[in-house]
Amino acid sequence: MTVALFFVFAGLTLGGALGVILSRNPVHSAIFLVLTLVSVAVLFLLQDAQLVAAVQIIVYAGAIVVLFLFVIMLLGVDRPDTFEEPLRFQRPVALSLGAIVLAEVLFLAGHHWATGARTARGVGITGGAFGSNIQRVAHVLFTTFLWPFEITAVLLVIAVVGSVVLARRSGERPDPVDEPAR
Repeated sequence: MTVALFFVFAGLTLGGALGVILSRNPVHSAIFLVLTLVSVAVLFLLQDAQLVAAVQIIVYAGAIVVLFLFVIMLLGVDRPDTFEEPLRFQRPVALSLGAIVLAEVLFLAGHHWATGARTARGVGITGGAFGSNIQRVAHVLFTTFLWPFEITAVLLVIAVVGSVVLARRSGERPDPVDEPAR
């Protein structure tokens, strides 16, 4: 089962990476980047690296991609979006793939291995050392390093507000300059 999951998510990682560099629309590239980063997080989970997978999702798939989308929205996309579909089969294929994924999630949610059985490596999912590393990092982050964590958050918010102000200011037209009469 682990080998099959590895090949599925390795293929999704490669497909998402190719989508990032081959997509012409920057928003589609960002969505492919999310697919790639989530697939890499699943690969980390297959290696029993829960902390790295959590950081991968929170920092990269969350914060960094939101930052990319923020920059894309500030810059704007030159081409207007149209509702015409150049590929007629795209919508039915997307709907059928979505239905298949939903069916798989519902099927796998009812199985015993997702509810606390032993993993392929023999470590209990609900017991043992699962999450203890994450709990230790969270304890240190929110006790010993609380002030640096909060100050970093405030600095990041200030940077976002400053970038919005600069982007709005750069979009304004300059005041007309009165030319001297000749």
